[in-house]
Amino acid sequence: MTSPAPDAATLSTDISRIFALQQEHQWNVKASTAEQRKAKLEKLKSAVEAHTDAIIAAVQEDTRKPEGEIRVTEVLNVLSNIQRNIDNLDAWMAPTQITPSLNPNDKAQIHYEARGVCLILGPWNFPLGLTLGPVAAAIAAGNCCMVKLTDLCPATARVAGQIIRDAFDENEIALFEGDVSIATALLDLPFNHIFFTGSTRVGKIVMAAAAKHLASVTLELGGKSPVIIDEGADVEKIAADLAAAKQFNGGQACICPDYVFVKEDQKDRLVEGFRANVAKNLYSEDGKIKKESIAQIVNAGNFARVKTLFDDAVAKGATISVGGVLEEEDLTIHPTMLTDVTPQMKILQEEIFAPLLPVMTYDNLDQAISYIEARDKPLALYIYSNDEANVEKILNRTSSGGVTVNGVFSHYLENQLPFGGVNQSGLGSYHGHFGFKAFSHERAVYLHQ
Repeated sequence: MTSPAPDAATLSTDISRIFALQQEHQWNVKASTAEQRKAKLEKLKSAVEAHTDAIIAAVQEDTRKPEGEIRVTEVLNVLSNIQRNIDNLDAWMAPTQITPSLNPNDKAQIHYEARGVCLILGPWNFPLGLTLGPVAAAIAAGNCCMVKLTDLCPATARVAGQIIRDAFDENEIALFEGDVSIATALLDLPFNHIFFTGSTRVGKIVMAAAAKHLASVTLELGGKSPVIIDEGADVEKIAADLAAAKQFNGGQACICPDYVFVKEDQKDRLVEGFRANVAKNLYSEDGKIKKESIAQIVNAGNFARVKTLFDDAVAKGATISVGGVLEEEDLTIHPTMLTDVTPQMKILQEEIFAPLLPVMTYDNLDQAISYIEARDKPLALYIYSNDEANVEKILNRTSSGGVTVNGVFSHYLENQLPFGGVNQSGLGSYHGHFGFKAFSHERAVYLHQ
C-alpha cells in the first residue's frame, strides 16, 4: 500500500533539513578522492541498471514514448554518461600545471574544486537522461546535490527517487517529488550552483532566483533552431534527416530543427522527400500512422499550444504540404511540413516543440543569414552545404549554441564537444569534461619556492 504524499509544510521542512545536512557534509564530499567518487558513480550506475524495467514503464506512463527511444535516451545514454565520468575522472581531477611568467622557478596550478551544494532541475522531454547526466557530472566534481524532476513526469520522478535513495544518503544526493511549489521552495535556498534544463521563460525565473544569492548557473534552454539548405546540397538526404529528426520524441527536443530555409527550385524535392520518409518510417500499408513509433505530445496543454500555432499559420496562408493531422483524443500530431509561411505567423515566432516543420524559401544566402541574425540566438544551427566558403560565411555571420554541418544532432552526440546555448538559448555548457567543469570552480593556486 502506497503511503500518502507529504503535505507542503512537511516537504518544506524536509527541504530545509536536507539542505542543512548537505551544507554541513559538503566539505567531506569536496575532499573525496577520485577512487571514492568513482565508487559513488558505480553505485549510481548499478541502481540505474537495476531499475531499467521500472524506468521504461514510468517514462512510457508519463510521456507515451516508444520503448526503443526510452531505452536509448533514458537508460543507455545515462549509463554511458556515468561510465564516461568514471573512465576520465583521474585525468579531470588532476591539477593543471602552469609555468609562472614572472618567476619560472615558482609553481602555479589550477585546481578543480567542487562548487558545493548544487540544485539540479530536470525537464520532461528526457526526464532521466537530462537529469541524471548532470547528477553524474556533479558527483564526479565532488558536489552535494538536491534534485527535482518536473511535475509533468510523476511516475519517472518516483523511480528516480528510488534510484537516488538506493545509491546515496540524503546528506549527499536527495531527490524531491511534487509540483512547482517544491521547485519554488528549492529556488529560495542559497545554493552554490543551479543547473536547469527547460524553457527560456523558466530559465529567466531560475536566473533571477540565483541572483539573490549570487549562485552560479548553467542554463540549458532552447529556441528556434534553423536549417539552411545551400544550393547544390543533397536534398534527398536532407529530407530523410529532417523526417527522422521530427519523428524523434515527436519533435519534442530542444535541438530539433525548428524551421528551414531552402532555395525555391529545391522546395518541391524537399517536400516530396520528407513525405516519402515519413510514410516509410511511420505509416502502415493501409495509410494509418503507427502510433507506437512516435511519441505523443506530453499533455493537453502543450497540444493546445501547438494546435494554436498550426491553426494560426494555416489561417494566415500557410500550405499544408505534408501531414497536417492533429488527433486531440490521444494527443498525436502527424509529422507535418508547412510551406508558404511568413514571419508574421506565430509558428515562426515561438519554439514549436512538436513534429511541425515550417519551410521558407530564399533567393540568396544573405537573406537567410540576415533573418537569423535579427532574431534570438538559437541552441542549434544546421547547415547543409558542399561549399566550404558558404559554410564559413554562415558560421562567421551567425551565433548559436552549436552547429552541425550536413547532418542533425551530431554536435550534441559528440561528448568531446561542449553542449549548451548562448544568451536566450542558454548559459554555460556540459557533456563529458565540460560537465565536470560546469560543476567545478577553477581555483588558482600559486606556490612560491
